[in-house]
Amino acid sequence: MKTLYLDIFSGISGDMFVGALIDLGVRLGDVEVELAKLDLDGYHLHVRRASKSQIEGTKFDVHLAHDHDHEHGHEHSYDHPHTHSHSHSHSQEEGHHHHDNDHDHEHGRDYATIKKLILASGLSEWVKQKSVAVFHRIAVAEGAVHGQKPEDVHFHEVGAVDSIVDIVGACVALELLGKPRLLASPVVEGTGFIRCAHGHMPIPAPATLQILGARGIALTQCAEPNELITPTGAAILAEFVETFGPMQNLVAEKVGFGLGTRDNKTRPNVLRAVLGKSQTSAPSATDWETDTIAVLETNLDDINSEILGNFVEIALTAGALDVFNTPIQMKKNRPGVLLTVICTEEKADAFSRLILTETSAYGVRRTLAQRRKLRREQVEVTTDFGPILVKLGRLDGKIIQATPEYESCKAAAAKANVPVKAVYEKALLAYLTKTGTTS
Repeated sequence: MKTLYLDIFSGISGDMFVGALIDLGVRLGDVEVELAKLDLDGYHLHVRRASKSQIEGTKFDVHLAHDHDHEHGHEHSYDHPHTHSHSHSHSQEEGHHHHDNDHDHEHGRDYATIKKLILASGLSEWVKQKSVAVFHRIAVAEGAVHGQKPEDVHFHEVGAVDSIVDIVGACVALELLGKPRLLASPVVEGTGFIRCAHGHMPIPAPATLQILGARGIALTQCAEPNELITPTGAAILAEFVETFGPMQNLVAEKVGFGLGTRDNKTRPNVLRAVLGKSQTSAPSATDWETDTIAVLETNLDDINSEILGNFVEIALTAGALDVFNTPIQMKKNRPGVLLTVICTEEKADAFSRLILTETSAYGVRRTLAQRRKLRREQVEVTTDFGPILVKLGRLDGKIIQATPEYESCKAAAAKANVPVKAVYEKALLAYLTKTGTTS
């Protein structure tokens, strides 16, 4: 299976991501054909060859019809004639949230409106599902920052035409590239402050930090005094990237560069995308997803059960993939428990320390294990209790698991004052009815 590795040494924004995929060979004309299926006008796409710090790549822009500053000097432009420029900051010029004119509030949209726009379009089901998923991650993050429910979040910058085109265009470009498996380097962010609709905000932007944290993605700041990871870029990483780390056993077949607008002070403002094949000793014909996890274990025979229960809560809150304990018999026939924590490889040290400080353990065993996972996606079904998210597991193109999302069922059950089980059963029945798989 094809692998796309994102080398995000200088961050990522929506337009940089689309530019990198076009640089890899995705045709702008094909992207335009798909985007035309949205009921969205007032913009033109613009692509040109340019360079940053002597690295040549593709600059992708969305130009809005209400702007009147002509763009000059674009030798390799492929947009419509007489296109006007729009200085929008998710090219990392002034920070993702800053726009230069007063049309942004006018062009803002809420999550429900954007979702309706996408789902009502003629785009493929995969593009619709992924585009909505990216926006949902941003809505959840913005809601957490501003104390709102995700469905009530009104986007300013991210709801504008150019950002909708960036996000949907990113999903379209990925599909045109063949929906490769996505991997990425560790996430690096700058420092300082950005201007946005809500005033001056620290870097990382609050929404960016929420999006990455919700997915359990580690972030490290560097000395670059600018925003490198925009909320849109963070949501793309959270939705599509399987694992973060150095390249491993990747044979590069094509390399593309997506350019930002700003000239950074400490690093080239480019996103490098490497398309190739992961070289393994035993290639598999099965299209499951794979990753590497850490399994941490320790034997305990002298721990208070309340302390052990508290540790489980702390570890899960800190982002452990799973935590459990198993009754065992230890030396001298003492009864004990085997405490097991499963986490991402990069968090193994942090959780080892947590075990040593929060339990009576004197040592922790660590094993790295490879996982084989169903390809996951989400769909929304309509029930008597409102819309409910259903998680799907796909293998070799076939859906073999369908499970209503617990948190979605829990929220609906609380609102309707009914058992969670009742909502769960209705959601599953709605999905089976929708797909025609009921008996």
